[in-house]
Amino acid sequence: MAVEIKDVELVAQELQAKFEDFKSKNDKRIDAIEQEKGALAGQVETLNGKLSELENLKSDLEAELAATRRPGGGSKGKSVTEHKAAFMDFVRKGNEDGLRELEQKALQTGVDADGGYAVPEDLDRSLLNLLHDEVVMRQEATVISLSTPDYRKVVNTGGAKSAWVSETHARNATDTPTLAQIKPFMGEIYANPQATQTMLDDSFFDVESWINSELALGFSEAEEIAFTTGDGSDKPKGFLAYASTLVDDKTRPFGTLQHILSGAATGLTADAIIKLIYTLRKVHRNGAKFMMNNNTLFAARILKDKEDNYLWRPGLELGQPSMLVGYGIAENEQMPDIAADAKAIAFGNFKRGYTIVDRLGTRVLRDPYTNKPFVGFYTTKRTGGMLTDSQAIKIMQIGAPVAP
Repeated sequence: MAVEIKDVELVAQELQAKFEDFKSKNDKRIDAIEQEKGALAGQVETLNGKLSELENLKSDLEAELAATRRPGGGSKGKSVTEHKAAFMDFVRKGNEDGLRELEQKALQTGVDADGGYAVPEDLDRSLLNLLHDEVVMRQEATVISLSTPDYRKVVNTGGAKSAWVSETHARNATDTPTLAQIKPFMGEIYANPQATQTMLDDSFFDVESWINSELALGFSEAEEIAFTTGDGSDKPKGFLAYASTLVDDKTRPFGTLQHILSGAATGLTADAIIKLIYTLRKVHRNGAKFMMNNNTLFAARILKDKEDNYLWRPGLELGQPSMLVGYGIAENEQMPDIAADAKAIAFGNFKRGYTIVDRLGTRVLRDPYTNKPFVGFYTTKRTGGMLTDSQAIKIMQIGAPVAP
């Protein structure tokens, strides 16, 4: 059944009602006498979970509505269609002749078939689109696709100051800019989905969708971990793996993040959430979001400001997300839980702060021998990630502020 705007509106109305109920129960929990606390705490926890379910349902309905309005793609060129037909023949029957001939025509004479064959470009991009839907960091960061094995970015780490002069006044030299080259930490990710030959022989079995969905499932969690906390050893370096300090932007070296403390040894405070926002420079606050896992979001939902207003507000209009102090929230389940010294919340403009680099050219090796009667499709692709602006992302570390 096609999704209509009224479906989204009905979910939004239910979300509003549950939020009002949640606020009422939570306010009573705060003011309750000891005998009532246990029962009300359970009700608040249940409503908190229901709010998450309704948020996700509203987002899913909006995405489905957007998909129904999206125009179809254009016709594919002859070479693309030829490559795809040869690839499907290879997947279903193990026939390598067509792919080998195409790669020879493309002068890929140095490619050993034992290393697998390149996935057709449209399938490669379909996989990246699926990963975009599954990996939160892909939705929030800048993503670049390249066909070359090397990518470097030049960044200005200081200098090149400007100055004011009159029309005829001599122009003194400004500071020389300090430029640095940075490059992503690259790694090869692999998956090995399995199918029976009977499935592959079935003409009604959608091999293309099966391969992409299996690879997206296999790649997505590994990518989310790498882009968030990866150590950069044969994998992307996640933004939380970079060093952080309490030092502000004026004197902190490039490549080191700034963190603030949460105001409680093992919890969150409303004051720290608000302080985190204004630790970020105004130029980066445009387009900024919070990033945290679902458990931390539960804790943030019950926080109030000094005027007794909840910091969290549900998104009730079509296309409007729920907000925390007026900023969107990206739920990344690879963010740490709230615990002493954990970096549980990030806030910033992730498109400016972090870049993901995909090397186009996913390769598949068909293996009908290792795990009979199943046919394995050992698939590899190269992906990298790096911090590109250490002033664009701020971190909240759980802990009480240092005593003066």
